[in-house]
Amino acid sequence: MRGPRMDHPRRGIADPDLTLPEALLQLRDTIPPVTNTQEVPISNPTIAPYNTGLNGVNQPNNMLFTDILWWTLGGLGVIILLIRIGQLAWAKLRLVSAMNLKGRQQYFWKVKQSSWMPGLKRSLIYAPLWKKRHNREIQLSSVVNMGTLPSRLQAVVLLVYLGSNLAYMFVLDWQQANKYALCAEIRGRSGTLSVVNMIPLIIFAGRNNPLIGLLNISFDTYNLLHRWMGRMSVFEVLIHFIAWAVVQVADDGWEGVKHKILYDRFIGSGTVGVVAMFIILVLSLSPVRHAFYESFLNTHIILALVAFVCTWIHCVSATVHGGLPQIPWVLAIFVLWGAERFARVIRLAYANRSSRGYTTATVEPMPGDACRVTMHLPRYIPIKPGQHAYLRFAGLKPWENHPFSIAWFEHKYSPSSLPIYSSSSGSEKYPPGTTPTSTTVSFIIGAHTGFTRQLYNTASSSPLGALTLRAAFEGPYAGHHSFDSYGHVVLFAGATGITHQLSYIRHLINGCNDRTAATRRVTLVWIVRDHEVLEWIHPYMEQILRLPNRQEILRIKIFVTRPKTAMGVNVLSTSGTVQKLPGRPNVVTLLAKEQDEQMGAMVVGVCGPGGLGDDVRGAVRGLQGMGTVVDFVEESFTW
Repeated sequence: MRGPRMDHPRRGIADPDLTLPEALLQLRDTIPPVTNTQEVPISNPTIAPYNTGLNGVNQPNNMLFTDILWWTLGGLGVIILLIRIGQLAWAKLRLVSAMNLKGRQQYFWKVKQSSWMPGLKRSLIYAPLWKKRHNREIQLSSVVNMGTLPSRLQAVVLLVYLGSNLAYMFVLDWQQANKYALCAEIRGRSGTLSVVNMIPLIIFAGRNNPLIGLLNISFDTYNLLHRWMGRMSVFEVLIHFIAWAVVQVADDGWEGVKHKILYDRFIGSGTVGVVAMFIILVLSLSPVRHAFYESFLNTHIILALVAFVCTWIHCVSATVHGGLPQIPWVLAIFVLWGAERFARVIRLAYANRSSRGYTTATVEPMPGDACRVTMHLPRYIPIKPGQHAYLRFAGLKPWENHPFSIAWFEHKYSPSSLPIYSSSSGSEKYPPGTTPTSTTVSFIIGAHTGFTRQLYNTASSSPLGALTLRAAFEGPYAGHHSFDSYGHVVLFAGATGITHQLSYIRHLINGCNDRTAATRRVTLVWIVRDHEVLEWIHPYMEQILRLPNRQEILRIKIFVTRPKTAMGVNVLSTSGTVQKLPGRPNVVTLLAKEQDEQMGAMVVGVCGPGGLGDDVRGAVRGLQGMGTVVDFVEESFTW
């Protein structure tokens, strides 16, 4: 039997020759295909699992390399600490045995050192990266420079640390057939290392970093490490983002990437953090940083905070149960950052407020575009030679603070505390246990651009000839270099670098008189542009020149490079201990003469322009291996 009759699909009439199944098949063939102009995305099972979460991430290896990195840093710190303890013990032994000896009697300490030490100092510890340049800035033009080069020892540390980061990031399963699984492994490794590097990054950025004094490493060196660790962290987070984007684009196209960034909190927070860190990298490039330093500093702090907050949101909003395993590290970053800021607040509050009132500052304009700032602290603050402090002034960008070396300080006692001894120099001593009630601290601040120029202009325009205003003193910081155990000290200063050296001079002369220091000879070499800048330190130098036995201990050589008048050049004091000369010093000849007259172990310190520091460094390296102990200390702040 035939099935029921159907209308022909084309003629619209019944076709007695077609059964029902045949008619349906013919009808299907006549329907035109539907063109889908908007495809519905379908997740690829070989791609989708690897664009989020921990799928494909080699977490055991991530934790392994994290531990190795931290153990490397910790081990390096322990090694440096042991070296530091050895140096302190050696210096203490030298001090105790030499502080009651005359200069010529300290011959043992003049020559006593390991046979391999001079070569190590010359070739590694004091060596620049290449031939000579270290702290002298690389100038591209009169307004653009590329910063400075690390020393050879710093370069070795950076090479080991940055090289190990790269090695750990690319120890992957390169035999993985699925390239998207490989991308997931790269994403996990790079993201983990980036967050790991943020912890030492935040520690090294702090001026209250306890490792500065513990390891005897200057803030300037930690600042260098901070910059390079930051660059590595940004590089790793960019790799992290790219590895995610490659998989996401393959799975869902660029529209999918956009949708994730805009509507997925996990991806969106991560993207904002990446952008913030990339902007930090661009702004931290040396020409940009040096051209707009004050603006850079404020922007840097804000963007870093944005990056840290976004990193935390990124970790806690992951689909992984309990969030990503890096959450404790991010919390540690916030704790460290908060603790360092809290320490600053405590220092500020303690130093600048007491029952006697608040800190005030007297700002005097000086010849040669400089200011002499005297801060009157309302309480006693102990200060050591070679320290610096961060200053703020009411009405002059009080949100900004800048470091300056302490040139001079005096402690004030209550009227009821009578001195038990007054020397011929006018200095006074008080009974043991008598505590000063307040401290006066002085600085010499050269006028350059920005804040320092504004301070100088404001003081110069004061009708009273000096400016008195509320101020804040944060510090003191540093001061971890002690010269007390050296029989012979040579101090080089360029322009305002004299502030760093003055406090050492007074301390060492007093130490020699009191037999608390081994120092028997101090030579100061100060390079200035013109005679007028001598006014900067006139009141302090007058006190130094009146100290007992000063003529037997101190030699001063002042070099005037660009005198406005020839008068007053080639002057020798009646005592023969103070000399003023034209031109620039021949550092090699000066130090060779000092070595010929060396008393005990000798240390050479320098504070001033980078070019002067490099000259002195090169001359000290040339003295190594000449049969005597010559150490080198440079005070610098490369920003």
